[in-house]
Amino acid sequence: MSLRLLSLAAVVALVGAFSLNAADEKKESKAMCPVSGKAIDMSKSVAYKGAKVYFCCGNCPGAFEKDTAKFATKANHQLVVTEQFKEVKCPLSGAKLNPEATVEVAGTKVAFCCDKCQGKVAAAKGEEQLNLVFGDTAFAKGYEIAKKK
Repeated sequence: MSLRLLSLAAVVALVGAFSLNAADEKKESKAMCPVSGKAIDMSKSVAYKGAKVYFCCGNCPGAFEKDTAKFATKANHQLVVTEQFKEVKCPLSGAKLNPEATVEVAGTKVAFCCDKCQGKVAAAKGEEQLNLVFGDTAFAKGYEIAKKK
């Protein structure tokens, strides 16, 4: 009987470990290189806004550092996806967040202060939507570096 319980406990532990690993892989797979748009390699990074931006290869960090402004919106998005920054205010107005007013932008749930801000972002598409929420001005209003756990 105790051997059965021990075997069951081992199976449960393995399933739990697999689930945690799958969740980590899923989180990493959402982060894309701001230069190429490809999946990131966590060993390729540069310091940015007190955090790290990750890249797909050794060539992209140089391109990023040469023209950071060109890649800022996508780098800011990556900082949120990798949970180095968190949303604390509406990225459009800087006002308190309303958890009912949200839009998914590039796979990331973003909250707003009101229906007007939410509607403006919901009506935008593609790069325009990304720039509204993760451009440098919006990023400065709505996001702050996450405290390390």
